[in-house]
Order: sequence, then C-alpha cells, then structure tokens
Amino acid sequence: WSKDKNLDKGNPDRQALKFYEEAGEVGAALSRNKLDDLKDGIGDTVVTLIILAQQHGMTLEECLQYAYEEIKGRTGKTI
Repeated sequence: WSKDKNLDKGNPDRQALKFYEEAGEVGAALSRNKLDDLKDGIGDTVVTLIILAQQHGMTLEECLQYAYEEIKGRTGKTI
C-alpha cells in the first residue's frame, strides 16, 4: 500500500513526525482507557514505522529481528 502511494520515497523527517503524532494518540487512548482508540493508535503507529523503515531501505521484519537479537539474552524484568 505504501509503495503504491510512493510513501516509501517520502521525507523521513516528516514520517518521524507522523509517528510521534500517532504515538501521542496511543498515550491519549491509554489515559482515557479507550480500547478502540488504543487499537487504532497502535495500528497507525505500526504503519508509520513500516513506512519509516522503508524510507531507510529496511523492512519492519529486519528491525524486529535486529531488536530481538539485541535483547534476547537479557534477564531483567519490566517494573
């Protein structure tokens, strides 16, 4: 979809701003306990990250694998 619309060739700085906007919507949905808005916000945020990765010649899968390789040996807990 993003490639059909040439979004993968867009401005990465503007795409990052779009990501921040969508991430803010996730925060707002959490603070208001609006699960439908949260679902929409998470989906929109993932889409912005897919496009940002494409703009840098990466795939989301590559980014996830890279992150996994970095954290897979950690033993800490989320507090």
